[in-house]
Amino acid sequence: MEQSKVSDSIVSDSLITPQGRKISMIKLRQNHCFFVVKRIGDIICSSIGLIILSPLFLIIAILMKFEDPKGPIFFSQTRIGLNEKPFKMYKIRSMVTNAEELLENLLDENEVEGAMFKMKEDPRVTKIGKTIRKFSIDELPQLWNVIKGDMSLIGPRPPLEREVAEYTPYDKQRLLIKPGCTGLWQVSGRNDLDFDEMVELDMKYIQNLSLRTDLWILFKTVWVMIKPNSAY
Repeated sequence: MEQSKVSDSIVSDSLITPQGRKISMIKLRQNHCFFVVKRIGDIICSSIGLIILSPLFLIIAILMKFEDPKGPIFFSQTRIGLNEKPFKMYKIRSMVTNAEELLENLLDENEVEGAMFKMKEDPRVTKIGKTIRKFSIDELPQLWNVIKGDMSLIGPRPPLEREVAEYTPYDKQRLLIKPGCTGLWQVSGRNDLDFDEMVELDMKYIQNLSLRTDLWILFKTVWVMIKPNSAY
């Protein structure tokens, strides 16, 4: 399994943060059986999910065409995954078609610290986009990424290339396992947390990999979709 190659290459070391705090590097447990079972579960659950959710995709597509007849329903964006390998991540479009071009003028209004952009009242988000983002519906096409093997159902949030360019060696440890559609960050406060807090949650997840943890996050994610937290 590709995932197990990573676990063989990680060494224990220590880093000094900008604040002078010493942090131990993660030594990922060599658990090949876990990753095999996780991959099988990813394929089965994602395949079932896409079939069940296909009517929802159709309804959203119709509503989006009423709001923006010429805009695409889905879009792909380059993200960084396992071993810093780039891949195309799929989402339902929740922003205007020229969102990336407009981003440059909004960077000064970033509302979170660190290598991540978040803005609660982002003017690029469409009317329908606000609703589907609130319930995390825009993320559902990532189930196709899971089937392809780019992502897992549970794991760290897949970062953008410009975000990884700002990562410290400690931050890059997030990329030692496959990114996930959901994870500990998403069910622990999401946009209420800053970048450093997100990284610490990812470190906690990686250090305590287990099927029990994955199942807990999965059930928690369903609850968050029903009763949204701070998603925007």
